[in-house]
Amino acid sequence: MYPGSDHEFGGVSTDLKLSVVEGYLHGFTTALRKHFRELWYIDAFAGTGERTVRYAAQEANLLVPATEEKVERRRGSARIAIDVNPQFDRLIFMDESPKHSKALSALKGNHPTRKIDVLEGDANVAIRELIRGQSWSGTRAVMFLDPYGMSVNWDTLEAIQSTGAIDVWYLVSLSGLFRQAARNGRALDKSKRAALTRMLGTEEWEEAWYKRDAKLDLFGTLDDQQSRIADVEAMDEFVGKRLKSLFPKVLKPMRLKDSRGIPQFALYFAISNREPSAIALATKIAGHILNSGR
Repeated sequence: MYPGSDHEFGGVSTDLKLSVVEGYLHGFTTALRKHFRELWYIDAFAGTGERTVRYAAQEANLLVPATEEKVERRRGSARIAIDVNPQFDRLIFMDESPKHSKALSALKGNHPTRKIDVLEGDANVAIRELIRGQSWSGTRAVMFLDPYGMSVNWDTLEAIQSTGAIDVWYLVSLSGLFRQAARNGRALDKSKRAALTRMLGTEEWEEAWYKRDAKLDLFGTLDDQQSRIADVEAMDEFVGKRLKSLFPKVLKPMRLKDSRGIPQFALYFAISNREPSAIALATKIAGHILNSGR
């Protein structure tokens, strides 16, 4: 356990998401180890490196005895990436929280022989600064975007794609899109519109997700209303089309659902490299893992 490493989040779908990414990281380093000078892992919202899972105490009943509260600590994405073998040459962990960054620095200190960077601050800024001026000749990377809500800007995705060297796992919050895109158009205020446009890189979502109803009110005045017609499926499809307009290859996402079976997230895999051989290899590895996890 590291200082400040208590970080409670997720559920069964979190374990599935992390197992998918871990599987790809193993496949990536195994396939590319002999072909490139350096292999990088970039975790833009790394958290603390651990995930805390609490099991509440249970009172005894006729069938089972009483149990005390149980706290279990599992590996987060950062620790998983450190454990990957063959190893990454460089690991870059980013997080805006000083508490999380401190825990990541402690994790780094526990692996003094590894090249690990901890970057504290807005991931959108940190990613662009990392990419700016970097020569990707001889280097390939995997980036994990597991944002807090809708934190990834479209221009950040554009910067990632411009490298032609980064494979991206991007967890899109479908529930976040659903909340921001209010059902009643009158609740779709300026801040909600700006957030959706910043994430999706276009204002076309509004035309795709809403319909306008022009009606006369009781006083004969034209009342121009709009209501959302898009469900989660339509929103996910729109996100997929946007990503495909940017990246050379985007695989069908894995839906992650809550305990009620309602889709909450979509885990996308996008490839920056335009070379057919690179696309074929990455698709083979990621496709197999995604299909086995569906």
